[in-house]
Amino acid sequence: MGQMLMAFSHPLARGAKVWTAKGQDGADQRVLVIVTTIALEPSDKGYKKSLVERLSRAAHDYLADSKEAASFLLMSRMRDWNSARA
Repeated sequence: MGQMLMAFSHPLARGAKVWTAKGQDGADQRVLVIVTTIALEPSDKGYKKSLVERLSRAAHDYLADSKEAASFLLMSRMRDWNSARA
């Protein structure tokens, strides 16, 4: 039987999924996209570098063990995005 892959899970992550994206060379690249509620930008209110680093390390370790994707992306939930007001 093949190896069973474990989905990425972490207390700071609200969801995660591997997506296939086109690289600059046109080749497919698999990217682990992790959605979180923590502030990701140093200019954001409530930003804590230690939390971002902890989630990033967990993602890096997961990818090293699973080989499911080549890279990862941390992103805020869409409802937390600031929309530009016209």
